[in-house]
Amino acid sequence: MPTLLEALEEKYGMEPDEKEEHVEEEVLVSIFVPKLPPRQSTPQLLILNDCNIDRAGEPEDLKKKCRIVKELDLAQNKLNNWNEVFVILSHMPRVEFVNLSLNHLTGPIQKPPVTKMDHLRNLVLNNTKLEWCSVEKLLRLLPALEELHLSLNEYTHVLIDTVNPTERSNSANSERGSTDEGSSEGTATDASSNNNTHDGSATSQTKEQQQQKEVEDETPYASCSCSTSSGEPQQQQQQTDAEEPPPLQTDPHGGVRKLHLTGNYISEWGEICRIGRVFPQLEALVLADCPLRSLKPTDPQGNESEEESHKYFQNLKLLNLSNAKIDSWEDIDRLAEFPSLCNVRLQYWPLWARTDSTTEHERRQLLIARLPNISILNGGDTIGAVEREDAERSFIRHYLDKPDAERPRRYYELIGVHGQLDPLVNIDLRPERKVKVRFTFEDKAIERTVDVNRTVSDLKSRLERLFDVPAARMRLYYVDQDFRDLQGLEEMKYPHKVLYSYNIRSGDEIIIERKVKS
Repeated sequence: MPTLLEALEEKYGMEPDEKEEHVEEEVLVSIFVPKLPPRQSTPQLLILNDCNIDRAGEPEDLKKKCRIVKELDLAQNKLNNWNEVFVILSHMPRVEFVNLSLNHLTGPIQKPPVTKMDHLRNLVLNNTKLEWCSVEKLLRLLPALEELHLSLNEYTHVLIDTVNPTERSNSANSERGSTDEGSSEGTATDASSNNNTHDGSATSQTKEQQQQKEVEDETPYASCSCSTSSGEPQQQQQQTDAEEPPPLQTDPHGGVRKLHLTGNYISEWGEICRIGRVFPQLEALVLADCPLRSLKPTDPQGNESEEESHKYFQNLKLLNLSNAKIDSWEDIDRLAEFPSLCNVRLQYWPLWARTDSTTEHERRQLLIARLPNISILNGGDTIGAVEREDAERSFIRHYLDKPDAERPRRYYELIGVHGQLDPLVNIDLRPERKVKVRFTFEDKAIERTVDVNRTVSDLKSRLERLFDVPAARMRLYYVDQDFRDLQGLEEMKYPHKVLYSYNIRSGDEIIIERKVKS
């Protein structure tokens, strides 16, 4: 398999020391000589995907060729060693975008040749099966990272967090213990002495943690394993197939603004909250094709917690939840509580299958009315003031006939804005299909219901059974009840003319005469 350097030379030409030897010296030709010969220059956007690359190549030649590269696409190659990746990146000091999708990069991260990559802003690691411990290590090395793609990596849980789960559970237990009633004075005294001891050792404990962190930063990353947590033997951390290891405690990364997790198997919003803690400045979160069941956080036992869904997403502006498994309007109301959210995608939810009685337009109106801060819905145009007002008024009328128990809180908020609205009058502008007409023949009069979609010929064939007059010998005259005195009779002489073209209404009259033989 070729190295990156070999793939580069194969795609962009011969080696730089090869010269063309058939230039005639006698012929004087003016030519343009670029600063770098074409076969030495590498583009700033370097695309070498699907080239079977598995290694970096000769470091010095790679450094000469790739020093100006800013965007690197190595998707669908054979890279499986992070050390080779770091060697490549170390010779591209200006690189800002790297795509390593479809490379099998599951192995642990060794100590890289460079401590940090200060220019890399966009990293794509889709379908690499990258473990969370490697993600945590990469975040330390990429202080300028702004956009991270981790789609299709088969994640079921988010195994990074800023909170140590052990400390969190101990804190919760201590809070519950402090509220217990009936404790003896002796116990309270012991607790007080323990607290004093803890305060006295806080400074030394902090120093130990700092020293431990410095040691970890200096040691290679080969000991990283997602099945272990820092400071505990691997034997104590073995998990069954049904259990997930505890999340790694890491520092918040304030640079990441966009995160893509499309196509993973994360189903609980509590896992997503860990993402919010690690990336507090997150502005765009793509969770399309993730089987999320609700936006309500849950505790480790699966019970709903009192934590707010939006607590860790104060800067989130875009959220893609298409193809989620959400089936509750309450989750729509939770979206309205995200303070900065203005762009959402909520397509293909089971909730919409339950609302088949409404049209697509009506569903859009219900969503717009429930989400007052959303300006772009499902990738459509910006929601204008007129469309929002129409949606909110339609929302009020939608719940007018519903009992109070079924009316959401948003209904009463909109009543305060638009007031109590009356139901719309259902006006049917379609013409009457069947009308009652008076038929008169000589001294006989009969009222019958007539379908106005029938023709004059068809009407005559039906009347011949009532008045014993052959249709071929029958003349019909239409009399409009409102214009009887002004326009008189109108003969219905065209057999294929449809009755509604005469504007026949209930109460009108048709006079029948028998044709006289000539």
